[in-house]
Amino acid sequence: MLTSPDLRAQLHAPRVFDSSELPADPDVLGRLVEGTRDADLAARPVVLPDFHHKSKLEMPSSIAVATLDSIRPTLTSGSVNCGMALLGLDVDRPGRPAVEEFFRRVRERFPYPKSNRRELTTAEAVQAAVDGSRFAADRWDVGREDVERVEEGGRLDLAPYGGGERLLRELPALTFYLAGLRFGSIGPSNHFVELQEVEQVLDPAAAELLGVRQGQVVLQYHAGGGVLTGEIGRLFGRRKDYPRHLRAVMAVQKPLFHLGTARSAAQLRERMGLYFADGCPPVPRHSDEGQRLLLANAAAMNYGFAFRLATYAALRQLIGEVFGGRRTSLVVDSPHNSIYEEDVDGTSAVVHRHNSCRAYPASRMPEGTVFAQTGQAVLVPGTSRTSSYLCVAGQDSQASLYSACHGAGTVVKEFAGRPGATGDHLQRSTLRFRYSDQGAEVTPHHDDAGIDAAVGILTGHGLVRPVARLRPFAVLN
Repeated sequence: MLTSPDLRAQLHAPRVFDSSELPADPDVLGRLVEGTRDADLAARPVVLPDFHHKSKLEMPSSIAVATLDSIRPTLTSGSVNCGMALLGLDVDRPGRPAVEEFFRRVRERFPYPKSNRRELTTAEAVQAAVDGSRFAADRWDVGREDVERVEEGGRLDLAPYGGGERLLRELPALTFYLAGLRFGSIGPSNHFVELQEVEQVLDPAAAELLGVRQGQVVLQYHAGGGVLTGEIGRLFGRRKDYPRHLRAVMAVQKPLFHLGTARSAAQLRERMGLYFADGCPPVPRHSDEGQRLLLANAAAMNYGFAFRLATYAALRQLIGEVFGGRRTSLVVDSPHNSIYEEDVDGTSAVVHRHNSCRAYPASRMPEGTVFAQTGQAVLVPGTSRTSSYLCVAGQDSQASLYSACHGAGTVVKEFAGRPGATGDHLQRSTLRFRYSDQGAEVTPHHDDAGIDAAVGILTGHGLVRPVARLRPFAVLN
């Protein structure tokens, strides 16, 4: 352990991946430094491109922070396992009538505002939390080769934290009953379903292994982790992002979960201080409370993996019905809000990623998988008006706690507003659909200066290696 004040200050100074063209905001850096000042850090906090702060969240986006002996939920989102996926299609680029029909069916299958349609029984919701993607794969006939492309194979083992029996014993039945609602959905705002074309292959060998080729139609989507992830995120403390519908649910669930299962007056007082006082205090990792939190977190991650694989299965079916084609395959599914126990410089630590995705090199991926040859696939989207990139983890990603930013939306917006910014010189556009019944809108593309600046930082430091550049042509958001 580093005890010298100078060494401690050095450890707490964030490692910033930026450039003169895209510098990190010093005020937002100050928020990160203040928020990790008393943390038991295993390594320097990491700041990635697209670094910004949303007022409703405790900490900035595009960060990775590793701690030794504590779990700090505020270092990620209140709902873990929000993530993105990329699908490879075996079809010609569809015309506008087919695109319109496809997005009509997507809106019909995933309505917004979301209905309270029951998608799973309570027992199935439990199974999703225990078995993750395995549950969804069996339920919706998703093949092993697709599940292999999901981070962690879509399942965290609950056994080290007490297993499914402890999960059932501690979590109230109401939690799983509600988790059966709206299983598999997308929604508007920064969540989207986007049709793209592979405009440029940058690493032919990796592209071939991943199943991506020049001119191919692909579909990228950004979706949350579902009801259970939001419930568990708000069970462990008072988060700034606290939707109204969850407040009513937590008024019943939190006392049942924490106070109803307390085994002593001391434990009751401990839980009152951790979960019912203001804020969201860190939880000692190796305590009973810490293991309980890690159990709930792993269950939430599993449910999120199953949730997004169910979304994949539904989109795959719609693609077949509308566009035809022989096969739709999953290129990658990766969360960008997560808490994992990982090895950091030879020491076991808790890695919190907030709006940043994991980027393991080939040497850290399971043997016999495609990612063990290419490195973990990493999606770095721009916006529906710019290119996006499919990348793989670089050999130097250890420097960023094996992390990359999950996109460059705020960077693109900032670059587009700079003096002298120009639009796409080829005058390309995206057909934009909304969840309302408004007609599709043709939106002209920006240039790629913003997304290229962000990806340039990642590649310049060896954090990722670009495989293909993707150009959007239709989006629902």
